[in-house]
Amino acid sequence: MRVASWNINSIGRRAELLLDWLARTQPDVVALQELKAPTEAFPTAALQAAGYASVVVGQRTWNGVALLARGHDLLPVVTALPGDAKDKEARYVEAAINGVLFAGLYLPNGNPQPGPKFDYKLRWFERLRQRAAALWASGQPVVLLGDWNVVPTDADIYKPDSWRDDALLQPEPRAAFADVLSQGWTDAIKATHPGQVPFTFWDYRRRAWERDAGLRIDHILVSAAVTVLSAGVDREERGRESASDHAPVWAEIKVGKPKRARAAKRA
Repeated sequence: MRVASWNINSIGRRAELLLDWLARTQPDVVALQELKAPTEAFPTAALQAAGYASVVVGQRTWNGVALLARGHDLLPVVTALPGDAKDKEARYVEAAINGVLFAGLYLPNGNPQPGPKFDYKLRWFERLRQRAAALWASGQPVVLLGDWNVVPTDADIYKPDSWRDDALLQPEPRAAFADVLSQGWTDAIKATHPGQVPFTFWDYRRRAWERDAGLRIDHILVSAAVTVLSAGVDREERGRESASDHAPVWAEIKVGKPKRARAAKRA
């Protein structure tokens, strides 16, 4: 099974790029972020014609997430991250697809930091950590994928010192990401690229794409019942006309039998 995640940075502007990429690469499951459109404006019919069912949590102007599945129905589980009923930002969706629970997420950016946006990011990350622990403890095949808005280590960015004050590199979100991993999850890209990891994001500013001044902030994590066979980034999508500032990240996975329900390694 090929699974992928792509921060599309406006589905209204990039639906044709998405459809073209789907036709060429044919992933089985895709998580999309930053739709920047209400649910009713999502191109559901066009995706159905391309062979993809979808579950969408849209939001006008900002945010918005979706899960797509080829050849399988999606059974929505939750359409918001548990833990704060007052949080109305469209950043999280879960669906069961062909025996696997997929959680598509768009973690808050957190800039500028320090400040309220950074505080919100850390609160959201703590809720995600708790949800990840519960999903891990289920023993079921689970995939967490999306734009995490965190550069895990200095090896995941072209030049860390130039971003040192950015919310993506702060110790707190880095520690939160490491805490999720410590529950037992496998980082698909890291596991298959033990040396230099591929980047997933290149800023529109300062000719970042042309200079390959990239960052790795889009991540696919899998539970113990899922084996990563290979993983990579379709970086050529970033070079297309009117491209998103992110490229799709993908993983080929093999789904095994559910594991016995157990607690995460660290709560």
